[in-house]
Amino acid sequence: MAQLTCTNLTLRYGENVLVRGLSFEVNAGDYLCIVGENGSGKSTLVRTLLHLQAPAEGKIEAGDGLYANEIGYLPQQTLVQRDFPASVREIVLSGCQSRMGLRPFYNKEEKALAQENMEKMDITHLADRCYRELSGGQQQRVLLARALCATRKLLFLDEPVSGLDPKATAEMYELIERLNRKEHITIIMVSHDIHAALRYATHILHIEENVFFGTKYDYIKSPIGRYFMKLHHGKMDIRSGKSDKEKDLSRIPAMNTNMVKGGE
Repeated sequence: MAQLTCTNLTLRYGENVLVRGLSFEVNAGDYLCIVGENGSGKSTLVRTLLHLQAPAEGKIEAGDGLYANEIGYLPQQTLVQRDFPASVREIVLSGCQSRMGLRPFYNKEEKALAQENMEKMDITHLADRCYRELSGGQQQRVLLARALCATRKLLFLDEPVSGLDPKATAEMYELIERLNRKEHITIIMVSHDIHAALRYATHILHIEENVFFGTKYDYIKSPIGRYFMKLHHGKMDIRSGKSDKEKDLSRIPAMNTNMVKGGE
């Protein structure tokens, strides 16, 4: 049974319709990357899936025992958030708030969970440091640990490597892959990095005028996938994550369908 099923969604930003007729499902253990150009509706979709805004049309259904308070979310950081004056431990613990109900204090289990997730992110030595003193990569590890305190099932990540240097970017992708492969946490990630999407994801949702949803293997064979990879420096070896600029992708079939599904 799918953890998340979306049927005929229409998404708006203000008065503008971004996407119509969007349907897809996410199963337990999937690693879904949402790709597309700026302004295509990727972040709007994530906010809609998190029930932070309502779809203009269509429905979103949770299944497989997933509840709204069992979803972790790592949003894009703002400059104000990067300068937040709290300790690492306090920020990670705040991810447990959805578990607390009306209790004013964290209990022993929640403190143990925060410690466990700091260990997973290798930030226990930073526990008493002020968050705003950390590097960008360290801050993202803190926020990922915080998101893990809210879930053991499903993580939403909105541009999790934005602004990071190459080393921190590679480390973040490896951490996310480990959570998916070893912890069996379902990942839904918004990304501009098509190379990383094809290296790590199991499924691709490409939002443009023409929408694709399917496995990454079907995506690289689809007209919209081949066209997008051409725009982003050539064909991809999905085993190594490296592009092949020498491949000839000039003959791209016309894309006339509004919704393209993998294997069709």
